[in-house]
Amino acid sequence: MPAPALSIKDLTKTYATGTQALKGVSLEIPQGDFFALLGPNGAGKTTIIGITTGLVNKTSGSVSVFGHDIDKEPELAKMQIGLVGQEANFNPFEKPLDIVTNQGGYYGIPRSIARPRAEKLLRDLGLGDKMNQNGLTLSGGMKRRLMIARALINQPKFLILDEPTAGVDVELRRGMWDYLTGLSTSGLTILLTTHYLEEAEQLCKHVAIINKGEIVAHGTMEEVIAKHHSGEPAKDGYRGGRLEEVFLKLTFEK
Repeated sequence: MPAPALSIKDLTKTYATGTQALKGVSLEIPQGDFFALLGPNGAGKTTIIGITTGLVNKTSGSVSVFGHDIDKEPELAKMQIGLVGQEANFNPFEKPLDIVTNQGGYYGIPRSIARPRAEKLLRDLGLGDKMNQNGLTLSGGMKRRLMIARALINQPKFLILDEPTAGVDVELRRGMWDYLTGLSTSGLTILLTTHYLEEAEQLCKHVAIINKGEIVAHGTMEEVIAKHHSGEPAKDGYRGGRLEEVFLKLTFEK
């Protein structure tokens, strides 16, 4: 049986301030999965991503990426990952083509290979006519797609998307998801965090909901919804989708 794309066991993180961000989290993401990690702000999602990508030191527990332990084989683990963070963190005075091409250099990809690969990624993501313009000219949605192209330049097996569609309009979001769904179908494993719960419900095979540093639900999307959704019609006022109702039920502070 192949190793999971991501295996987390008894993961804890306590910051220097005394804040306990993770309280023994265990989680597995199968290879080729489109997986949603959901939770309120401050629940621990970004801490999990930070530890997995080597940006945050864990307190205890173990994490492996495609069988590579992040402590014993950190470089091999990182080579499997492409990360799209919440904030645009590229040089806005560079051209998108140069931004993506130069990222390949960090992975030892020769420029002769990185440049045509970057051109294809940018065209596939709808930035073909923007690749030689100044990054400052890009809209918010274009910047998100540029970050996805940059994350894919090393052809990772595991793509982590941390709130990738925040502030992106509906049309651009739909095009972005069509592209990423195609990559998932071809075998890329995707981990998504998002506050757009209707998107997660439609796109993802599995879901984990985290609240206050603990996993409160985990399974296939249908299993989690079936277990926690009441199925009762709205009596009055607004009622969201099925996943939204489950999310609120499991994370609501009384």
